[in-house]
Amino acid sequence: MAVILVLGGYIAYQRLQPLLSGSGCTAASGDKDIPLGIGQAGIAATIAGVAQRQALPARAVTVAYAAALQESKLTNLLYGDRDSVGVFQQRPSEGWGPRRELENPVYATSKFFDALVKVPGYQRIPIYQAAQDVQHSADGFAYAQYESMAAQMTGAFTGQDPHAVWCWYSRKISGTARTDAASTQLAQTFGPHRARVRADPGLIVQVRNARQGWVIAAWLVSHAQQYQISYVAYAGYRWTAADGAKGWAPSDSPSPPRSIELG
Repeated sequence: MAVILVLGGYIAYQRLQPLLSGSGCTAASGDKDIPLGIGQAGIAATIAGVAQRQALPARAVTVAYAAALQESKLTNLLYGDRDSVGVFQQRPSEGWGPRRELENPVYATSKFFDALVKVPGYQRIPIYQAAQDVQHSADGFAYAQYESMAAQMTGAFTGQDPHAVWCWYSRKISGTARTDAASTQLAQTFGPHRARVRADPGLIVQVRNARQGWVIAAWLVSHAQQYQISYVAYAGYRWTAADGAKGWAPSDSPSPPRSIELG
């Protein structure tokens, strides 16, 4: 059984690996770098953001990642078995909500967590069992092959491991950052937040603590192309779209404490 799980995890990992010659992201945790596509990283960051909004522990994020990796490979699918749709392949006919809403990763994740917190002892039982108690899949043990990867991603996307998520884009990001749109989507994902729009930097987002800051920073770099974000600076580190593949680098001009700057 152990050999099967290891092989299954390896195959799943290979399927997730993006083409490094184009756009992609890295989630670094410990001594391992997990390659993700831009869309996968964006959804992973969204799941971590919704968990933070709902004040849920890291364990909840790990369960959600294991479920999403199995159900959709962390992709917002517009199709599925019967009427299944979205990141978690939730079915409107099973009471998860309207199809149009389930196609929104923020809504789908919120519904997943609403169900997860009702699972008795979900923080103590095995990850695959907690995922199965939410999803009611035909093969609940399938979630087990993603437990290790999900746990590693949780460390990177929830801020346990700082400056651990970065992305690079094959298409050059130029022009003015869409700060109003980014701020609006941040509020939908993370809940109300304090932000100030300026000429330079384009937007300053206030955070409560270091871990929240790195969760938001991961969301910003994985949505940089969508909102034309050319750089993100936080806690003495800076990520730039021009050198995105190099990750976060120490900044010569650190941003103010508990502030994320972007433009």
